[in-house]
Amino acid sequence: FADELIDAVCGEGAADLVGDYAMLLPVRVLARLYGVPDEEGPALVTALNDMIDGRERAIAGQRHLASAIAQLLAERRARPADDVASRMLADPGGFTDEEIAQDLMVMMAAGHQPTADWIGNSLRLMLADERFAASLFGGRNSVADAMNEVLWEDTPTQNVAGRWASRDTHLGGRRIRQGDLVLLGLQGANSDPQVRVHGSALTGGNNAHFSFGHGEHRCPFPAQEVAEVIARTGIEVVLDRLPDIDLAVPAESLTRRPSPWLRGLTRLPVRFTPVPAL
Repeated sequence: FADELIDAVCGEGAADLVGDYAMLLPVRVLARLYGVPDEEGPALVTALNDMIDGRERAIAGQRHLASAIAQLLAERRARPADDVASRMLADPGGFTDEEIAQDLMVMMAAGHQPTADWIGNSLRLMLADERFAASLFGGRNSVADAMNEVLWEDTPTQNVAGRWASRDTHLGGRRIRQGDLVLLGLQGANSDPQVRVHGSALTGGNNAHFSFGHGEHRCPFPAQEVAEVIARTGIEVVLDRLPDIDLAVPAESLTRRPSPWLRGLTRLPVRFTPVPAL
């Protein structure tokens, strides 16, 4: 999938690595795992982005995704295949189609946008920060460093809502009462001065960040591994296929999507020497 997306732009000498690449790759992989036909991937991207951005098309995006998942489940109940949807339908737990559909929608949304932003934020760091210049010329160790630094400093999932206090407590000088709705700042936790002594970077091999959450609601480890494989592969394919890639605009002119929950770029314009498709 990554090579196919690069094939679509590699002859142009310029691309938007967010709109042309990062926003397309995760959902294409997830759709294949689910059993969704590849040709339906672009419509799912649009629906998911509309939902996550929360603008006037959010409801239409949610309806499109719900319809696509319902159709997939109906097809897989009639004709099971080797995919996630079929395995969930075959689970002996006795879940209804509606329950399975809700789980699939949540997994699709949670797996797509944060992974897309992980790719985009990591590529921005590697293209804008001279510490990672060597990776643009064939090095690969710095890809992992950049990805981990993003999880510490520029994590795609900034805040999480929807946790209720189970008892009265005090935290950070604030009183929290049982039943209070709590907004969790994952990036704030990563920047906690009690953890980041003297502003230390804590990158490299240190994975003790909160970017995947913590406790029973933490992103499951297998899902983290899938996201990492998609993101790392996506970044490495860009560097392999477009070896002289560079930012096409000043780094300070790059803008972020307006969102209280997620942190990602609106665009990542780059330039490179045109190369033939595979």
